[in-house]
Amino acid sequence: MAKDSAQRQAQYRSRRPFAGPDGNGERRINTWVSTGCALALARLARHKGTTQRQIIERLILTEDQQIIDELPHDRFDEQFDEYFAVNLCKTRKVK
Repeated sequence: MAKDSAQRQAQYRSRRPFAGPDGNGERRINTWVSTGCALALARLARHKGTTQRQIIERLILTEDQQIIDELPHDRFDEQFDEYFAVNLCKTRKVK
């Protein structure tokens, strides 16, 4: 029997944590941005001939690598551990 839309979507979402060539998965980011930012993102993607997702990923990964490259060599292990110890729960505002 054919699957309905909800079943196909549930199956797709269940595979996302393990998706990609390395099996490291994907995570959903859901956020609001200003209209100007959304329009700029659309322009960038169109100008580069790529997807908005690829633009966002490139910007984030480039900024992340820049921070890693700037960690001081004399305290690299300490600062590296501090930078990578980011707890996603701490970034959310608790009400």
